[in-house]
Amino acid sequence: MYLGVEMSERIDLDQFEKVGLRKVWSVSEFAKRYRLDREEESRLLKLLGPFASEQELLMNASRAPRYR
Repeated sequence: MYLGVEMSERIDLDQFEKVGLRKVWSVSEFAKRYRLDREEESRLLKLLGPFASEQELLMNASRAPRYR
């Protein structure tokens, strides 16, 4: 006797292409790309761990202003 419910669902790949998946970054790579100092990289690592979404990194990163 089978009492389970089948849990399959069709995934529309076009939906993912339009909406897009969340991009996940290595915090260290993000810090290098955005020229963050070691202190800020360390703060982000403590806050978010070794990997985080691009949105989380952009919302939590701060850079010291660069004056001329």
